[in-house]
Amino acid sequence: MLFQSAFVRQQITRYPIFWLSALVCLVPIINSPVALILGFSLATLGLVPTDIPIATITKQLLSAAIIGLGFGIQLDVALEASQSGLGLILASIVLTLLMGALLTRLFKMDKKTGHLIASGTAICGGSAIAAVSPAIQANSHQTSLALATVFILNSIALFIFPTIGHLLSLSQHEFGMWAAIAIHDTSSVVGAAGAYGDEALITATTLKLARALWIIPLAFLSALFFKSKENKLSVPMFILYYCVAIGIAHWLPQFKELYQVIFSLSKRVLVVCLFMIGAGITVQKLRAAGAKPLLLGVLLWLTIGCGSLLAILSGLTGS
Repeated sequence: MLFQSAFVRQQITRYPIFWLSALVCLVPIINSPVALILGFSLATLGLVPTDIPIATITKQLLSAAIIGLGFGIQLDVALEASQSGLGLILASIVLTLLMGALLTRLFKMDKKTGHLIASGTAICGGSAIAAVSPAIQANSHQTSLALATVFILNSIALFIFPTIGHLLSLSQHEFGMWAAIAIHDTSSVVGAAGAYGDEALITATTLKLARALWIIPLAFLSALFFKSKENKLSVPMFILYYCVAIGIAHWLPQFKELYQVIFSLSKRVLVVCLFMIGAGITVQKLRAAGAKPLLLGVLLWLTIGCGSLLAILSGLTGS
């Protein structure tokens, strides 16, 4: 214990900016893209500790954060939203994953990196990547590239989607559906829809909640698809705990206030995790990866964005 305490004090003394930045990410004004950029900036400046297992710590924190997020899933609302928009949800997820696999092979990219980018685009950005990454045993470099790609596009969507919606004179309901399908991260979905209007916000939040349920089958299928011949199928336990958390929140609603506290804290822990992941991204790594991950992300994003918009405008959503 004395050694551990001395080691912790030594780390804080040697890298005060890094640990202070990690704590700052707990503040609500710091969102996921900002945290990722902050971590990347410190890595670029050489201010990231090199003698502690950041990747291992991040993986454990991610698992805890995903479990905590399960307490924020309103199962009955999510199932109802899934039924009303089931066709569009399934079509967008399947199309994105299939196109992601095809383009990954066409670009001769790393398969796991490509699958993570496709997963983040298909469902809910960083949360999906965080859940799928351990299921396919992706390393920190593969996870970092996928997160960086998704969050760059996610940040752009936050600003351009409301503008496009007004130019096309989308109704509140139409924009809410489009934002929930085509914008990666939940925080940006809420931000863009909230800027468009209250009805758009309600529609987008509900549908995005329904899409979050698909993290569970996606993680299972991903683990099965990437299972090697030498290793048996290994499904991360935190996925099961995530399901348990959803069930607890549904069957014991009297503790709703406690669940909201856990959910809010988990979202902040997830932001800290993204800061840590950003700290593992360097200019050298990005150069080594080339432009292919970003190109893949852009093509998938354009496909799901344009495809879902056309479906909504054509009245193919069943709404």
